Amino acid sequence: MTSKIIWSEFAETQLDEIYKYYEKEAGSRIAKKLLKGIINEPKKLIKTPHIGQEEELLKRRKIEYRYLVFKNYKLIYSVDTENGFIKIADVFDTRQNPPKLERTE
Repeated sequence: MTSKIIWSEFAETQLDEIYKYYEKEAGSRIAKKLLKGIINEPKKLIKTPHIGQEEELLKRRKIEYRYLVFKNYKLIYSVDTENGFIKIADVFDTRQNPPKLERTE
């Protein structure tokens, strides 16, 4: 059973970028609401860590990556059952060019 969710430094940087963009374009209230939604979305993985679909573009990796979708964002994650955590590796805007997703380590 996985017990916690951790965010990679890369995913946290993406969250910062998303917040800055929406704060500038739509105001801080909307930016905060969107970020809160993105951050809360993975909590459902604690009970059912494999509900996300496998990420096709990352299948060649040693680690199995799955994803959840929240609004226009794909939350790319991996499940580490041995150490009991779920790692959010990337928050990807689905309106971007899909091959850019392969940038995630």
